[in-house]
Parts: sequence; structure tokens; C-alpha cells
Amino acid sequence: MQYRNDRHGEPLSLLGFGCMRFRRTSGPGGAIDYPAAERQIMRAIELGVNYFDTAYIYPGSEELLGRVLDGNGVRDRVNIATKLPQYLIRSASAIDRYFDEELRRLRTDHVDYYLMHMLTDVAAWHKLEELGIRDWIARKKASGQIRNIGFSFHGNTDMFLKVLAAFDWDFCQIQYNYMDEHAQAGREGLLAAAERHIPVIIMEPLRGGKLVDLLPREAKSLIAEEAHGWSPAELALRWLYDQPQVTCVLSGMNSESMVEENCRVASEADVGCLGQADRDLIARVKEIVGRSIRIGCTGCGYCMPCPKGVDISSAFRCWNQMYTEGKSAGRKEYWQVVSLRKEPAFATQCVRCGKCESHCPQHLPIRDALPQADRDLRPLHYRIAGVVARKFALG
Repeated sequence: MQYRNDRHGEPLSLLGFGCMRFRRTSGPGGAIDYPAAERQIMRAIELGVNYFDTAYIYPGSEELLGRVLDGNGVRDRVNIATKLPQYLIRSASAIDRYFDEELRRLRTDHVDYYLMHMLTDVAAWHKLEELGIRDWIARKKASGQIRNIGFSFHGNTDMFLKVLAAFDWDFCQIQYNYMDEHAQAGREGLLAAAERHIPVIIMEPLRGGKLVDLLPREAKSLIAEEAHGWSPAELALRWLYDQPQVTCVLSGMNSESMVEENCRVASEADVGCLGQADRDLIARVKEIVGRSIRIGCTGCGYCMPCPKGVDISSAFRCWNQMYTEGKSAGRKEYWQVVSLRKEPAFATQCVRCGKCESHCPQHLPIRDALPQADRDLRPLHYRIAGVVARKFALG
């Protein structure tokens, strides 16, 4: 494992473990598969990963991470990063309440890297300032309960620069990958943080798996032919590791094979690992992907739950799948995921309340896109077949 230093000279593993995408025992709403997650976490630690990222709103994630680290006696070998749900804060006392609950969940007396979660508007920071967040941070750092303070971001570049300048941050976290090079904070934001000597943690390096699982066949074939035997995931990770301004790259790993591959890449790749031919290849892949997908959903799930039960991320995933893997693949997946269940979750159940859009880190036009997705995913003959399938499967 290779390491890059944080602001205070402490080495962070080039690969960080994102704890949002663990496999669950019974679908998206089920419990995390603890034995599997424990094996993955412990193997990552054995291979040198020392940065684990979670958040208050990731269901079951903080509890699981705390249980694994405490139960295996490895808390002192790793750094825990978690996040204050600043969008839920309405009073000064709430800051302590959420933080104390996170410490209990994580079974620890301190957080190594604490983030203001989804601080996408400087106005949200000013709201926290009015509640005394600056003094609160100073007290927590003085007591040792927080070692480093930062923020995660999903807004535009101009707003990122404002948030970056609003406080003396120890680090920040941005969405960044070869498809989003000029989206959100983007490369301009990455360079601005580096100029301030603020370490940058990268999230969504594979766009929620889209740069692996949902690459168009043409792009997959191109990578297979020209990328030195690298997988699509390795190509995307190497693109990030090639940039010295990147401190740590989070990967939402949920299988031991994924842990092994990603740790291997983080042990081999570094600045200078890409040649011009590799950059040209990525440019061609970007062109193919850009003309293939219908909507830039990463599947993060922040838009959920929908008050009317719409499975928003699944609808968009299947919609994109129609255009990257074939119409029948996307339509079949859509019926399996949203129709063959007791309470269907069709996009047509949307009543345009807008709750989802207010939480979407990508600022997608969800209300307008859902009916378009449903029309593509459920043409008339699929609707008729679906009624029969539901009756047969559900009785």
C-alpha cells in the first residue's frame, strides 16, 4: 500500500474504504451482511488500508464499523472518518447530540476525520456558525475528540471555492472521476484545495460503479484491447492516483475480490503511472460513455426514501442500463426490482413533491426524468406483461 500525507504529516493510505455500499442480507433495506463485511474490512487492514469513511445517515454503517474495529482490537490501527448531518441541525445542542451518538455507534472516544456532511452551500456553513460551530470545533479538537475537521461537497465549483475559503479546514472530500473532471468541484476545485495545502479525499471514483458495471460494450472492448490488461476499475483508479493533488481515494468495496484488486492497484500505481496513450484512451471512453447514458445518477441513494415509494435510483440505473447494455437488460432489471414486490415502486408513482431533488448531490431534474424513464422502461407490451407477472408471482 502506498501512502500520502495529510495536512499534519500523518500518512493516509492511497486507498480508503468507503463504508456505504456493504452487501445486505435481504436487498437494499435489509441488514448489512456482518460476516462478509467483517472479512472485507479486516482484509483491507491487513493490506494496509488505514482510512475508513462512514456517515450518520448510512444505515447501519457506523454501528458495523465500530463493532468490527472494536471486536478485533484494531481501532488504533486505522483512521475513522464520519460526518455531522448538518442539514438536520436546528440547534446548538443538536450538534453534540448527533456527535455523541456517532461516538457510541462507532465504539470510540474520538473521530480522526470529522466532516460537515454535504456542505454544498456556504449559507449552510453560516447557519452552523450562528449556532456556535467554530467554538464547538475548537473545544472538540482541544479535547482530542476530533483530530481533523473537514467537509464533503456536492455543489458547483464556485460554491466549493466559497466554502473552501470560509474556514481553516484540515481536509475536504469531493466527487471526482474521469467522467466528472469538470463537474461539481472538479479539477479546478482540486487544484484550489492543493494550493491551500488542504488534502483532498475522493469519493465516487467509479461513479458508484457506473464506470465498471454500466460501461457501454464499446468502451469495455476498447479498455480490454488497449489498457495493458487493466480492468475498467483499475483504469479509473490509476487516473486518480496519477494526480499528486489527490490524497486518498474512497472505494465502496463490498467483496473480497474487490478489496484485493483495489489494494493491489493502490500498491502499484502512483504519480506518473499513466502515459499519453492511456490519457487518450480515457478521452475516447469518455466520449463513448457521454453519448450512451441518459442521466448522470451515481446511485448514492440520498434521494431516498420517496414518500410515494418510488425507487428512484433503481429506475435511473435501469434506464441507463437500457442504453449501455441493451434495452431488454434494463427493462428486465426494472421489472425485477420495482414490480415483483408487494408494494411496487414505479416511477409513475411520483407526485412531483420535489423532496428528492432537494437532496440530490448531482442536482438532477428527477421529477422531469422519472416519467421519461418509465416510458422507456415500460412500453405498452411490458405493462401488460407486468400485470400478468405480478399476479402470477404475488398471487
